[in-house]
Amino acid sequence: MSSPAPDRWSLELERILREALASIRFGTVTMVVQDGRVIQVDKNEKIRLNRADHIDGSGI
Repeated sequence: MSSPAPDRWSLELERILREALASIRFGTVTMVVQDGRVIQVDKNEKIRLNRADHIDGSGI
């Protein structure tokens, strides 16, 4: 049994998710679902600093 061809929304959502996942090294990609449909994709990226690269926060 074959599955139906993905509609335009599904292809667009897949493109957005693939782009978000490909462009992130550390962090999260979250989908927000409302009424059974994805309405929002959030990307939260973390920037990891090496110990030698730590910034002195005095005076901030």
